[in-house]
Amino acid sequence: MFDYTVSSNHSTEETIERLKTALAEISFGVLWEFDLAKKFAEKELPFDDQYHILEVCNPIEAHRVLSAERRAGYFLPCKLAVYTEDGQTKIGMPRPTSLIGLVEEDELKQVALDVERQLVDVIEKSRL
Repeated sequence: MFDYTVSSNHSTEETIERLKTALAEISFGVLWEFDLAKKFAEKELPFDDQYHILEVCNPIEAHRVLSAERRAGYFLPCKLAVYTEDGQTKIGMPRPTSLIGLVEEDELKQVALDVERQLVDVIEKSRL
C-alpha cells in the first residue's frame, strides 16, 4: 500500500500540535503547514471537512537522500496530512518506501525505511 493512514483520538488541531511535538523530539521540523480547506473557502469552493498538509524534514535524513541521488530530492520534504472524514480525524502520509521505490538506488531504500519507521512512530504516538 502506498500510504500509512490511521484514525486519531483527538481533534484536528490537537492532533497537529501532538505531531509537531513528537516530530521535534526526533529532529524533524515542520517547514510548512497548509490549510487546504481554508484555501478552498477563499476560492469559494465547497469543502466541508478539515484538511491540513504538513511538510516535514529532518536535515540529516534529507542530506543522506541527496548525497545518494539528487533526483530523490523530488520527494522531499515528507508530507503528513491531518484531515477529517465522516467526523473522524485521520493522519496519513505517503510511505517513503513506496516513493523511493521509483528511484533505482539501493542505498536509498534503507534511508526511506529509516524515515518511514520514524514517521510511523510519530503518527502512532500522536494519535493516541
